[in-house]
Amino acid sequence: MRRTLRQRAERRQLLTAEADVLGELRRLRARLPQVTGALAASADGLVLARETAGDEAEGVAALTAAALGVAQRLTDTTGQGAFRELLVRGERGYVATYAAGSSAVLTLLAEPRINVGRLHLEARRSSARVGALVDGALERLENA
Repeated sequence: MRRTLRQRAERRQLLTAEADVLGELRRLRARLPQVTGALAASADGLVLARETAGDEAEGVAALTAAALGVAQRLTDTTGQGAFRELLVRGERGYVATYAAGSSAVLTLLAEPRINVGRLHLEARRSSARVGALVDGALERLENA
């Protein structure tokens, strides 16, 4: 019961950072016009903020959480250290996921014509900012 209450409190605290995280997602999309969608989610699949045209954010966040679990096991098993990023290329574009602090991820959808190097550069910076915002919100909860 206490764990459930703690998880609910954490989720509420994470959502307080939503406006700042959303601002970061918007700035990232302004810098990279080929990014067609962006979302920040908790590692367990809760959407924290989204900047997407469609309604698929919850599904993408859930799939991101599943992919994150596999990616973390893969990096651990192969001795590559902590998870940092995952890039999937499809016929119609890219899905890129980046670690954002200790408890969140940044997932981006991009057109096939995007410069992948620039995508990584900008997304790594944004994921660091998103991570700081989310981790800061959680830290405030722990200190309250």
